[in-house]
Amino acid sequence: MDTPFDFGEAVAKEIVYIRPVCTDSLPDPIRAQAGDLRVLYSVHRPDGARLALVADRNLAFALARQHDLAPVNAH
Repeated sequence: MDTPFDFGEAVAKEIVYIRPVCTDSLPDPIRAQAGDLRVLYSVHRPDGARLALVADRNLAFALARQHDLAPVNAH
């Protein structure tokens, strides 16, 4: 049960992280688009590249899955 397994790069590229982002930390144009929302959800790659910002956590997961990505929570 504790034999290491190398999933390889192909699997690692499919993982994306979903995390909450305070709108206060975002640039003014994005805050203006967010309206009254105080938190958006970021979909980003393991290297930190942000792929999307959405208004709802469930939407972030659905968006990732629709693009054949494997979403996981990040805090």
